[in-house]
Amino acid sequence: QVHLEESGGGVVQPGGSLSLSCVASRLKWTYSAYTMGWYRQTPGREREMVAAFDTLTGRPMYADSVKGRFTISRDNAKNTVDLQMDSLKAEDTAVYFCNARRYGIWWGRGTRVTDGS
Repeated sequence: QVHLEESGGGVVQPGGSLSLSCVASRLKWTYSAYTMGWYRQTPGREREMVAAFDTLTGRPMYADSVKGRFTISRDNAKNTVDLQMDSLKAEDTAVYFCNARRYGIWWGRGTRVTDGS
């Protein structure tokens, strides 16, 4: 059972930046074999992909709403996946979830990003 722990959420002002981090543990396979991503959810809406690594190519993919503002990265030596969020907007307010996939899907408990304006 993969365990994912997110951190880094907080209150931000529009135009500000925030960095989220997720560390994975209890892995059955080596961390680099897992497809990792970040999703977010707001009340009354379905969870949506924000940024993730393509399963086949390993290249980062981004939701149109965050392209050019968010950057996903991973460190396979540390079992982490990070999300750098710049030029934040009020509509980026959400609970952000880390996601891991490999013959199954696992989620973290989420970290909240709140608009402080």
